[in-house]
Amino acid sequence: MRMPRLTAFLTATAVFVSAFTLAAQAAEEVHVLNWKGYGADEPWAVANFEKATGFKVVNDFFNSEQEMLTKIRTNPGLYDVVMINAAFNDQAMAGKLIQPIDVSKLSNYADIAKDKAGSPMLNHEGKVYGVPWVWGLTALAINEKSFDKPPTSIAEMWDPAHKGRVIIRDDAVEAVQFGALASGQNINDIKDMEAVKAKLTSLMPQIKTFWSSENDWNQMVASNQIDIGTYWSGSADRAKTHFKLPVSLVIPQEGSVAWLDAFSIPAGSKNVAGAEAFINYMIDPKFYVEWVTKVGAPVSANTKAVDALPEDAFNRKVMGSPDVAKRIQFQAPVTDEQREKYLALWQELKVNVK
Repeated sequence: MRMPRLTAFLTATAVFVSAFTLAAQAAEEVHVLNWKGYGADEPWAVANFEKATGFKVVNDFFNSEQEMLTKIRTNPGLYDVVMINAAFNDQAMAGKLIQPIDVSKLSNYADIAKDKAGSPMLNHEGKVYGVPWVWGLTALAINEKSFDKPPTSIAEMWDPAHKGRVIIRDDAVEAVQFGALASGQNINDIKDMEAVKAKLTSLMPQIKTFWSSENDWNQMVASNQIDIGTYWSGSADRAKTHFKLPVSLVIPQEGSVAWLDAFSIPAGSKNVAGAEAFINYMIDPKFYVEWVTKVGAPVSANTKAVDALPEDAFNRKVMGSPDVAKRIQFQAPVTDEQREKYLALWQELKVNVK
């Protein structure tokens, strides 16, 4: 039976209006992909951003860089902003997963440290594919209850006194780079993989478990199950500042793995304007100082944000120390061949951990 003309017209109009409304709502949402508990999903930050811009933040999370790449690859058009470790930005760009960013739309971009803004990992053929956000270290963190004074060397993890009370992140690349540091090598130019393997093999009997999230690490120290382990500098700061846990960061004499995290806009973003507004908010000194004070955070790539901290603040006094700068090695991109080799080694080593 044919629908009366007026009824058909009204029905078609309703469908059109509904579709238009849904599209408009989607355009007002900013879909962000990031680590959970990593600044972008702080309730107060989300509320402040939404109030200031009118955009609504929708957060999603990942637990590894490979999971992040998979999510943006298999969900084209879903995300507007993604946080990418700069060492993985090349891989995302080569896969056409991210698009160039018009930094002229970001008023706070001019205050990004020149060495961070000019990173060849984030800039390609005169175009910017990642806006530096924060940087930090994969260093050591200790359970203060287990030490009279903080250790100074990576070798502390091998001390028999800590057997069964050591923790390390379940990440092949990070583990191998840590093994490189422990064997006196450059993390980006490992000459002796056998030495790395030997170091990590001898560490396995010390391991309590492997961690993949801040919550894993914090729960272990809260229940006094661990003494020492690899940890991110910003996470150690949050553990002490926000969760009041007995945690201290140690930057060992052998050095630490340094990383630079940046925000990118995925290819096919439905809300580029919202993405630009979100990224600009995240690199704003006002947001950063509040984040550090309330929660704890890595070091901002924005020089004005760091300068706004008290002179004795850890992220200014310690992380900005020339002595620390000499001891850290920033991660560079890893080839697929290297990653596969690291993963094979890591899986072989983990089998022997009970």
